[in-house]
Amino acid sequence: MVLLTSGTPRGSGNRRKKPMEPKLKSSNVIKRHPANPVLSGKDIPYPATLIFNAGVAKYQGRYVMVFRNDYGRWGDPKFDGTNLGLAYSRDGIRWEVQPQPCWQWKDGEVGRVYDPRLVVMDGRCYVCFALDTKHGCRAGIAVTDDFTQFDVLDVTVPDNRNMVLFPEKVAGKYVRLERPFPVYGRGGGDRFDIWSSESPDLRHWGNAKLVLGVEDVLYANDKIGPGAPPIKTPRGWLTTFHTVDRDNARGKNGWEARWQKRYCAGIMLLDLNDPSRVIGLSTEPLLAPETPYETDEGFRTHVIFPGGMILEESGEVKIYYGAADTVECLATAHVDDLIGLCSPLKALAEPLVVPGFKRAP
Repeated sequence: MVLLTSGTPRGSGNRRKKPMEPKLKSSNVIKRHPANPVLSGKDIPYPATLIFNAGVAKYQGRYVMVFRNDYGRWGDPKFDGTNLGLAYSRDGIRWEVQPQPCWQWKDGEVGRVYDPRLVVMDGRCYVCFALDTKHGCRAGIAVTDDFTQFDVLDVTVPDNRNMVLFPEKVAGKYVRLERPFPVYGRGGGDRFDIWSSESPDLRHWGNAKLVLGVEDVLYANDKIGPGAPPIKTPRGWLTTFHTVDRDNARGKNGWEARWQKRYCAGIMLLDLNDPSRVIGLSTEPLLAPETPYETDEGFRTHVIFPGGMILEESGEVKIYYGAADTVECLATAHVDDLIGLCSPLKALAEPLVVPGFKRAP
């Protein structure tokens, strides 16, 4: 576990339940692309309603996007189903959608697969995903070479979601960020945090550590979770995360009778040699819902959900995010500016010590 010397100390019991600021602003270092949304339901050649929460990577000389598609009747929050679609691009802005979904997992146990994240390692593309099952929400890892065949390597126990892989091994181990659902020990509500774990083979995972608690983020009072897979910089692993603040005074926002949450994107810097250590954290949102396609139009308004991040040779970072759980969007910033948003933190590694127990070497 990592204790941060700024912000609310962990374990203090100081849980912010009051509403956040009525309006949160995006950082001035990031710019939304004028072509937004870069992908929406009207661009899909098969039944599609909500196109969002995509994973994006550069793979085999082009950009590839795997996106979530919830399909049904516009304006009706009850959907007919969910699948994953596939699109390619030469510039990361204009997308050519493939004629059929690339993955739909539905059987007697699994209800759907959704919210993909992509990372390329050793010439292969790995897909982290969430899946709803009869026995809880789980997270999985699959690998593909052609986006027609997905080899599932691992599926977690319930309840877990928002998993992302690091693009290379750290100290000889694969590393992932994830967001388990602690129902009993966090005082009720969503109170979900970001954790890390490691593996020798992408199948067997352990050495779980708390990375960031919701209490450490000044613009969240409900939950947080991993965003896009981290990118490596000389200063550390740069990665986005999503934040949620809840205000019970909020009424109807979108298609549902009540939608009381607001999602923003934050950014943090993790230690290169120990990614469970946060060494820098944005004290204000990187992206907050501000434009009509984020605040007024769609299924769940006031939602920004980052899922893809690509570092270009020029230093530009493309950040892909779902807006209002309805469309896929793009924002850009320079990598140096993003690192500059991560306020330095002094971190103290505090291993979990169990009386009478000695960890094997």
